[in-house]
This record gives sequence, C-alpha cells and structure tokens, in this order.
Amino acid sequence: MLRAFGTRGNCLRRTLTCTGESADPVMIPAESLWIDLYDPTAQEREAVKALFGFDPPTREDMEEIEISSRLYQEDGAIFMTALILSKAETDMPESKSVSFILAGDRLLTVRYSDPQPFNTFANRAERQANQWPRGELILAGLLEAIIDRTADVLEKVGAEVDNLSKAIFAGNGPGPSRDFQKILLRLGNRNDLTSKSRESLISMGRMLAFMSVVTDTKTSKDMKGHIKVMTRDVQSLADHTTFLSSTITFLLDAVLGVVNIEQSRIIKIFSVVAVVFLPPTLVASIYGMNFHVMPELGWSVGYPFSLVLMVVSAVVPYLYFKWRGWM
Repeated sequence: MLRAFGTRGNCLRRTLTCTGESADPVMIPAESLWIDLYDPTAQEREAVKALFGFDPPTREDMEEIEISSRLYQEDGAIFMTALILSKAETDMPESKSVSFILAGDRLLTVRYSDPQPFNTFANRAERQANQWPRGELILAGLLEAIIDRTADVLEKVGAEVDNLSKAIFAGNGPGPSRDFQKILLRLGNRNDLTSKSRESLISMGRMLAFMSVVTDTKTSKDMKGHIKVMTRDVQSLADHTTFLSSTITFLLDAVLGVVNIEQSRIIKIFSVVAVVFLPPTLVASIYGMNFHVMPELGWSVGYPFSLVLMVVSAVVPYLYFKWRGWM
C-alpha cells in the first residue's frame, strides 16, 4: 500500500492512496511531502524511485543489524532505520524495522508492519494547520507519536503488573485471583512486551543521536529542539522499561516462591497425617496376625483395648505436633 500526503488548506492531507490491487503505473503527486509505503508492490516501488531518484530499501536491507546499514547518508538523502513496536494490544507483540528517509523537503517511510502511530499521526495532522510544511517536521511529529504510543503501552503494562502483584500477595486461599499458572503466563507476556518496547526505544535513541549530528547543518533550530526533547523522553522511557523488567523478574520469582511454599504446606499435611496414622496401623497390624499363641486374642476386653490403643497412639503424635507448632 502507498499513501501520499501533501499540504492542502494549510494541513497535511492525503493526496493519494494506492492499495496495490491494480497493475497500472502509480503516479505520486509532485506536491506530496510524506510518502508512506506499507508492504509495497513493484509498481509502488517504481513510483517512489521516479519521484526520489533512488530505490527504497528492501525488507532485507531494513533487517541489517549493523549501525552503518541502518543510519547513513546517500544520494543527498538521510536513511534511518529503527525498530518500531506494533501489535502491542495482542499476546504476540512485534518490534519490526521501519525506514525513514529524508530527501530534501520530503519524507519517505518504508515498513512491513502496521504500527498504530502511523494512522494516529496521519489523522491528527489533518486537523492541525501550519505545522507540517517540510518533511523533517513531519518526521519529528511522527516520531513523537511513536514515543507517545510507547509511553502509553508502558503505562498500561505498569498498571497491569501492579494488579498482578496485588493478586500474588493477596493473602490466603486459591480463588480466581490466585491462579498462578495464568499469572505466570501473563507476567511472561508483559515481560516480552516490555523487552520489545526497550528494544524499540534503544533503536530510536540511536536514530535520534544520528539525527542530532546530521541536523547540525541541515535543519533549523526548531528541529534540534524537537530532537533534544525526544531524546530525553526516549531515555526516560528506556529507564522505565528497566524498572518494569526488574519488577516483573521479582514477581516471577515471587510466584515460584509462593507456589513452592504452598506445595510444601500440602506435603507437610500429608506427612503429618501419615505419621499420625502410622501407630494405629502398627497396632492393627500386630493384632491382625494369625499366630496360635497370642494371649490378647482370648482376652474379653482385647477388642476395646486395641481400639483405645489405636486412638491414643494417633492422638498423642497429633498433640505433640500441635505443641511443637508443626501444624
């Protein structure tokens, strides 16, 4: 899919939407300031090449892990690739590469995932007048939307981790809130989301550091101010992910500790019961023997005596365990 945005009525409005279903050549309006490629077709890539004069990065190019392959200048354009969080509301969050290319006053974005901020920013920019005259400012607004979205995700993760903490230490009794298997799975999922958020923030931090270098001679003071604010926000969010990760790790250990305690309590109960019933079993086993010479077998009070003996032999260990505080 290809979307093109240009300034109309002093706002950033959509000038072209191509879904890739047609085989006809694609023509991007010359006034477009932001071209957004999402899983582009061959026709869409050719249209971008005709407008910018270079081939947009491929999926393989964007997945290179070397910094020199992600952040560089070529053909008068600035190429930057960062990991952006997507599918944060699902149980399978992703952190996929997105390329941002500044060429003159135009911005080109190439992506193979669908992060929510791309649509959020596009809808918001249509209502904001006189704010998006150049591609570099559009890039700043888009990055701010991505950072805001990441902050919202981390805020939600923090609230959920707090609720899970209360469920773990919610006192006695199993109950619905004490389903430790579900709690473990949820903690694992939140840890995965936090890790991917941190990975995305670190990647964006490197991108902003690169931008701060190339903007020394290429952009205005306003853009440098945006970069400085975004760098500070990214750093604070990265620190917050570290705190969340340590909290989640602690809760994982706490869940395993509580499970071990409850298992030990159950085993202790079975052990005490076994010890309490061991003496009566011994008495019953003795008088269940079939020897010919057993004086108690002919004793008129032998049966009630054996019953009393079994009860006493069970009660005495029980009282002893209670006295020692083992029960």
